[in-house]
Amino acid sequence: MEDGTSPTPGYCADTDADYDVAQWDAREGCEVRQILDRVADKWSLLVIALLERRTLRFTELRREIDGVSQRMLARTLRHLERDGLVSRTVYATVPPRVEYRLTDLGGTLHETIKSLVTWTEAHQSEIAGARAAYDRRAAAEQADAERAAAERDRIARDVLSGRR
Repeated sequence: MEDGTSPTPGYCADTDADYDVAQWDAREGCEVRQILDRVADKWSLLVIALLERRTLRFTELRREIDGVSQRMLARTLRHLERDGLVSRTVYATVPPRVEYRLTDLGGTLHETIKSLVTWTEAHQSEIAGARAAYDRRAAAEQADAERAAAERDRIARDVLSGRR
């Protein structure tokens, strides 16, 4: 076996020191992008954050997450359970009681999410400034483009009317 080659088929971790984001999609059997898409969507992030504090029932989660539909919350919970991030416990009562909690694996993801939120909070004013600067540049570019288009229209009208 070559140096740096993983002995496990479908192994997705980098085999050398170079970090190549392009490999996320290229490596056969690697689901990095799919997992990132799943855990980084807004509903999953909110569910993970809420379940970090305590076990919750479906209705409690739905009440806490503004704007989520029943269908989307059920789908999100199903995906998180399938990925081993959330566990679901059904109690044999009438009506059945179902509770969700974060697994140990989900807890490790929550730590990563907290780091991202901390970074966002620390840099939100810089991001707001960058957005405002971008919006000003975009508005100026749009105004320039509109002035140029109006000038072209004026020239075309002059040419068509024989004034040029």
